[in-house]
Amino acid sequence: MSEPDRIIRLRTVLDRTGLSRSTIYRKIAEGTFPAQIKISINGAGWKESDINRWVADPVCWHTRGGRKNSD
Repeated sequence: MSEPDRIIRLRTVLDRTGLSRSTIYRKIAEGTFPAQIKISINGAGWKESDINRWVADPVCWHTRGGRKNSD
């Protein structure tokens, strides 16, 4: 049985990627970093699996058709 995909917050994403906050948001706009998902009215996070895939191969990660790469 596989583990459920966790939602991680910005601080964890910053720690795992080594990127700055502004770089993450610039890369999201460019389509070269996973977009965050809304988890509450004022909160958002990232699927841990998306961040793990990006960390494993950041050069080849890209969005497809305006949606995040979730394959």
